[in-house]
Amino acid sequence: MRASVLFEQGKPLSVEELELEPPRAGEVLVRMTASGVCHSCLHAADGSWKGVPVPIVLGDEGAGVVEQVGPGVELRVGDHVILSWAPTCGRCHYCVIGRPNLCERRQPGKGVLPDGTTRMSLQGKPVYHYGHVATYASRTVVHESCAIPIDKNVPLDKAALIGCSVMTGVGAVINTAAVPAGASMAVFGVGGVGLNVIQGGALVAAHPIIAVDVVASKLEYARALGATDGVDASREDPVAAIRRLTRLGADYTFVAVGNARAMAQAAEALAPGGTCVLIGVPETGATVPLDVRPIVTAERVIRGCSYGSARTREDLPRLATLYQAGKLKIDELINRRYGLDEANEAFRALAAGELARGIIVF
Repeated sequence: MRASVLFEQGKPLSVEELELEPPRAGEVLVRMTASGVCHSCLHAADGSWKGVPVPIVLGDEGAGVVEQVGPGVELRVGDHVILSWAPTCGRCHYCVIGRPNLCERRQPGKGVLPDGTTRMSLQGKPVYHYGHVATYASRTVVHESCAIPIDKNVPLDKAALIGCSVMTGVGAVINTAAVPAGASMAVFGVGGVGLNVIQGGALVAAHPIIAVDVVASKLEYARALGATDGVDASREDPVAAIRRLTRLGADYTFVAVGNARAMAQAAEALAPGGTCVLIGVPETGATVPLDVRPIVTAERVIRGCSYGSARTREDLPRLATLYQAGKLKIDELINRRYGLDEANEAFRALAAGELARGIIVF
């Protein structure tokens, strides 16, 4: 199988022919159709996130068709699946209390499958799996809980984005924050995830929905997906702009970029009693300077959001259904397509702010 491999952080990816073992018990082999180009993979590649094991096949967002199943698997050959980077065991504390996105078996940064081993190799040496799924490959082996079956009428290139960016963004609004209708929202960073936070706000009838970014062209994408207002943070103070648009500040702010300054601004832009949801993951060791007094006196809340607080078996098919019903825009998110050997160019475009969402197609 062909895969785009990172051999050293800070160096370009290289397309290689790898050996792939068949699936073991509880696993499936998936022929990939498409993979999203995600900022988390860029951070792993450029060295912003430390300690990424190499060599590793990147990619944590994708969709494909089941080609082979291991013992004890309910999925069938031919099933169309969305790949999720968050395996679930169904037995640990977090799975039992209804927070499977925090499953104790989840270890996406370790480069292994949930059992602690790998299935890929190059010249007899192990190659690691990014995010449990390693979607920058023509084929991949994943744990069954990472392969969520969907209606075969959903185009797989669109379904690929549901696996991470759509789930994370929409889920942050609906699951994590539980934003009510009529609440005001501001979204800092309207890339692949932030645009889906905007869509989540539109789904729950939040108002206003304010998009904040330093790239003016992204604000136009945000308006097309439901933002009522756009703030170019390269030209004006976003905190002042949000207060001007909402009077007291936003009821909910979301930070969909791993930028500590944006996180501090989002906390400052809250209305009394408001909630700031941090989604983007900054570089290793980053800290956020916060004025604690208004957090206490105005009862503001700052909370994290991992993967949109996803319950993947229910949420991913539900998002696919919303797309089929025309209530969720995914076609409009994809503004560039790449072949597997163009992954480095995709990363360049992503870093330059040129992508709403790019996808690698196989």
